[in-house]
Amino acid sequence: MVRPCGLLTGLEEPVPLKSISVNLSICEFVAGVSATLNYENEGKVPVEAFFVFPMDEDSAVYNFEALVDGKKIVAELQDKMKAHTDYEDAISQGHQAFLLEEDISSRDVFCCNVGNLYPGSKVALTLHYVQELPLQADGALRYILPAILNPRYSLFGRSRRSCLHMKTPVVPLKDLPYTLSMVATISSQHGIEKVQSNCSLSPLEYLGDKKTDAKVSLADGHKFDSDVELLIYYCEVHMPSVAVEMGKPKTRPESLMGDPSAMVSFYPNIPEAQPPITNGEFIFLMDRSGSMQCAMSKREKGRSRMDVAKETLVLLLKSLPLGCYFNVFGFGSTYEAFFQDSVRYTQHTMEEALRKVKVMQANLGGTEILTPLHTIFNGPSISGHPLQLFVFTDGEVTDTFTVIKEVRNNRDRHRCFSFGIGEGASTSLIKGIARVAGGTSEFISSRSRMQTKALLALKRSLQPVVENVSLSWALPPGLSAKMLSPQQTVIFKGQRLIVYAQLTGRMPLEETTGQVCLRYTLQGKSYENKVTFYLHPKHDANFTIHRLAAKSLLQVKDMGFRETPANDKKEVLKISTECGVISSHTAFIAINKTLNKPVQGPLARRDIPRPILLGSASVMPRFYGSGLGKPRALGVRQKKKCMSPKETSPEMGRTHTSMDETNLETHHTVFEENHLVQLIALQKADGSWDLNEGLAVVLGMSVEDLLAALPFKDYDSSSWATILAVLWLNANGQDLKCEWELLENKAVNWIRTHAGTLLRELVRAGIGLLKTKMDLSILRL
Repeated sequence: MVRPCGLLTGLEEPVPLKSISVNLSICEFVAGVSATLNYENEGKVPVEAFFVFPMDEDSAVYNFEALVDGKKIVAELQDKMKAHTDYEDAISQGHQAFLLEEDISSRDVFCCNVGNLYPGSKVALTLHYVQELPLQADGALRYILPAILNPRYSLFGRSRRSCLHMKTPVVPLKDLPYTLSMVATISSQHGIEKVQSNCSLSPLEYLGDKKTDAKVSLADGHKFDSDVELLIYYCEVHMPSVAVEMGKPKTRPESLMGDPSAMVSFYPNIPEAQPPITNGEFIFLMDRSGSMQCAMSKREKGRSRMDVAKETLVLLLKSLPLGCYFNVFGFGSTYEAFFQDSVRYTQHTMEEALRKVKVMQANLGGTEILTPLHTIFNGPSISGHPLQLFVFTDGEVTDTFTVIKEVRNNRDRHRCFSFGIGEGASTSLIKGIARVAGGTSEFISSRSRMQTKALLALKRSLQPVVENVSLSWALPPGLSAKMLSPQQTVIFKGQRLIVYAQLTGRMPLEETTGQVCLRYTLQGKSYENKVTFYLHPKHDANFTIHRLAAKSLLQVKDMGFRETPANDKKEVLKISTECGVISSHTAFIAINKTLNKPVQGPLARRDIPRPILLGSASVMPRFYGSGLGKPRALGVRQKKKCMSPKETSPEMGRTHTSMDETNLETHHTVFEENHLVQLIALQKADGSWDLNEGLAVVLGMSVEDLLAALPFKDYDSSSWATILAVLWLNANGQDLKCEWELLENKAVNWIRTHAGTLLRELVRAGIGLLKTKMDLSILRL
């Protein structure tokens, strides 16, 4: 949860961060988190401390408190500007003060000031937050405890007040002076099947015979070399549900916190359309900044983010339907496009694109995504081909809110599918651009395959749009539901849908039921899902559902400290302060005025070190701006511009070029000896294969052997080759079928069109040649 690059003070000497402890409580698909950082000032002078930590952007932070030498101080949520003023005033008067806020440039990075921590003082800073857990394609609920806070690229003069620009020293992992502990309790009425993690865990301990409650903890000795990922598997995750929560006592009726709130979870049973749509303009926007040359995992050497992205792009290009349009953009400090404008998908254009994919490198400097987005959105629309944008990036930008606003302003003409690559990718950017443009977001770590997630998104984009989405309620007389979530316009097959509502009016005294119904149409047919639930609200001291509902509202209204329209800012402040959920316009402030006398003497500064991770020294430098907060009069408290090993200087300029053939002289392949990928690379745009040496190598035979096994003389060799390729895929690549299913569909359709009446005999001959047991239904026979 909390970033150990954290506590910064005034003299660049270490201030020991003793430990970080996290208590995680997961109930069904909601996580409640309490994270505590324990510090001690072992020096001889008072300090002002500043720390930075990452957090998932879906987190609703609702409480911040400090335990100073045994005394508890609970922070108040205020307008951010007033909180800054109060903090400065308290510090100048010698009081201890604590300030917590979202970074000005990103919703998934938090900053905390600790002012006047006197010698010998101990402080425990605790944050409380709740969040929904996303559902993975395999049915797992995913919780991430962020530990990696990547440096974020920015231009000179942009985001200069961002705390992302603070510098901390780096040390080997073995020399980190702090520890991390995490204990997770999990409960589900449907039963807990298993828990997996990318880190070492204690054995899963069930707390009863029914396996509905369990406990697990992070093994001792974890260092901050990776985000901590938990995958929780329940026995059943696709059951719709409604949870109703009591309002807060002594709160104004008809306010969000005063009335009961409902959380509705749907798993719409959307049928897969046959056949999928074949039109569309598909643009793939690929990050080619310097950080993309790093390995997928920062703990170990392995394939670079760039190489994995290139292999994924080949699969995507091979899976596109004939007749669509496409283009590929690479971006960094500059950007390059494969074609001047999107081109029709043909064998010629696909081959040209693949040649350019093979020589793509992470050599474009910084991470400036806004300029290519402008170009894409301002490009000519293609009638009958709606734009589908796929964005692949490690997310290391500081103009997050500006980028999200640009995507949102163009949401009526495109859908956006986003992919965060590697640990530390900005959840604010990746989730934000997908949410405002009706797409989906995915995060790819060293344990997950980018190819699988990208092909799932492409498959979704090829499905017809679900239309006429509506939600209706059947409630007792005198009770009504006010929707708090934004109107849902897009629903994808296999996707969970969560909505929040405020229940207003008279709650029935006796136990009774209500019903909520989700309706939608697909290809002219109407569908509906209903859920019946008991109307007896439960009490939750943390008001979890109310906080999540407020967060849902804030994600729609709050576009960042500088980007939120003036007419929305007042509503953001109202929602945030009434519900106690932090926003970009509010901050938590706590002041300790109970000291016997104000802290005396000049404040010192010290930096808590962060670990050196593999790959961090191999990337190019970038530039930082100055820190967040008011300018300091004293030099010891003034933030400095500094250099950090990240990406190239933005002085490279921001120009647009198109990749020409002169860039293709260093032709090489990234596919190594992977026969599956080699086979896919040989497929033609129409879905067929040629009978050639490349195919023969994959099949482990010679061209002469393949021709000799053809049962009919003078028969079309391409049909025979395509049948063999499809059979080989099914015999050797079943575990990755989700990645080649779309291109196989193209192949099967091509075969059924060209093979004629001899298809059944050809398939039998192919099965015999490849010596595999297979059913004729593979080719829909």
